[in-house]
Amino acid sequence: MEKTSQTPPSETYGKWVLTASISAAAMAFIDVSALHVALPTIQSDLNATAAQLLWILNSYALMLASLLLVSGALGDRLGRKRVFVFGIVVFGIASIGCGVASTSRMLIFMRTFQGVGAAIMVPGSLSLIIALFPSSTQGRAIGIWSAATALVSVAGPLLGGLLADAGLWRYLFYLNVPLGLLALGALTQVPESRDENANEQIDFYGAFLATVGLAGVTYGFLALPELEAGLQDPRAWLPLCIGIGSLIYFVYWQTRTDNPMVPMHLFRSRVFSATNIITFLLYGAMSVFSFFLSLNLVQIQGYEAREAGLAFLPFAILVVILSPWAGRMSDKYGPRTLLTYGPFLAAFGIIWVSLVGVTTGISQMWTTFFPGVLIFGVGISLTVAPLTASVMTALPNQYAGIASGVNNAVSRTAGVLAIAVMGGLAIVLFEQNLEHYVTDMPLAADERAELIKNANQMAETQIPDSIDGAQKSEIEMKIKLAFVDMNRITMQVCAALSVLSGLIAWYTIEPGPIRKKNKDDAVRPSMPIH
Repeated sequence: MEKTSQTPPSETYGKWVLTASISAAAMAFIDVSALHVALPTIQSDLNATAAQLLWILNSYALMLASLLLVSGALGDRLGRKRVFVFGIVVFGIASIGCGVASTSRMLIFMRTFQGVGAAIMVPGSLSLIIALFPSSTQGRAIGIWSAATALVSVAGPLLGGLLADAGLWRYLFYLNVPLGLLALGALTQVPESRDENANEQIDFYGAFLATVGLAGVTYGFLALPELEAGLQDPRAWLPLCIGIGSLIYFVYWQTRTDNPMVPMHLFRSRVFSATNIITFLLYGAMSVFSFFLSLNLVQIQGYEAREAGLAFLPFAILVVILSPWAGRMSDKYGPRTLLTYGPFLAAFGIIWVSLVGVTTGISQMWTTFFPGVLIFGVGISLTVAPLTASVMTALPNQYAGIASGVNNAVSRTAGVLAIAVMGGLAIVLFEQNLEHYVTDMPLAADERAELIKNANQMAETQIPDSIDGAQKSEIEMKIKLAFVDMNRITMQVCAALSVLSGLIAWYTIEPGPIRKKNKDDAVRPSMPIH
């Protein structure tokens, strides 16, 4: 049984726990939801290549996905408040570094440290609520936390757009400083808590293997488009081999160590395995969809960043409104139907968006992007709550913490790998499309070579200075067409991933409510794995 180092939970410090948890969670949520909309402005200001833009996202998500599980264990062992404070401080300092970054490389470097801080900070946001609130009020406290973070997620894209349009995208990072100080101030009124029985060794070697594996695969795919020799260049295939090998050995290591980050015997539960596969496919599709839709709206369709933020609002609002209803329907009738038709609807919305060509801007949003985003939002709203509930009810209660941690890590890993793989593919497709579109244009050989060389910036491809007038305008349109053609393929791959997740749900999850397993059900190993 878990013990804390202080007196039993008290209402006197409950408000301080919530203030700290919500403020810290807001830091992490804003940096995800708002940054997507600001990325085109960041690319333009820092003259970043498309691969560097992908790294600005992935360097953060990479560290978060790799260290999420081990940092949760650190909190249980060393003290949740102590680890939480350390994570907030690291995140805040890294945020200042992101704000002052003068180059894309510096921003990527500081985003990496921001991801480390987030990995240390995020688990503490909810674990303090669970540890310090009595069971009779935990549900209400988690509900307040969920509502507040949902509000931040909804406001994030609009905030990011407004700041980007004003040339103040750096304040997306500076905003974390007052939020962090508010959280740290609230934590001075909160007692320490830890699990006195958590005396096992922490699987740092497993965390190392996961980090090397994800970093290798991510770097390999993002390096491919910038290397003339492609996979024949060791700068591409060597990181890929190291990454894939490390991930394979990570799985093997988890079956051998006494204190694994991810107890592999949990995957003997059919529902737990299926829901994590669904999470991987669906969240990968969501990450790529959000990333490329942001670039498309601002760089190709000519939306202001704040207008792009407004285009995302239907999706965010629907998730907030429909998710509670979907959760109740899942409890009453079972998650199978929602986990099947939700992804199908999301895929239909993605296909709709993929078919939109070059428009005249925000005036055509209602008949072009809006219906697709709306349908996508409905599909995801029907899926998220039942998916989370299925993960948490698939295992006995004593595995609730690790089940949540594994599923969070899976969703973060899905975003990292999907953006890396699809981002690398997108750059290659764009370069091929642009080369095809300018084939018949009367360009000098050096002009054509320079244009194709600059294509690694995708929509921000620089046109040689020697080209002007009508020819420049024609090339600008061909850049847009090359992007739209590339975007259609990447979106259709996302739709296929979403459909696949729905099919897996239909064939692996039984009709009716999921029966909550108890400690005697067979998800535990029948003998020591090692």
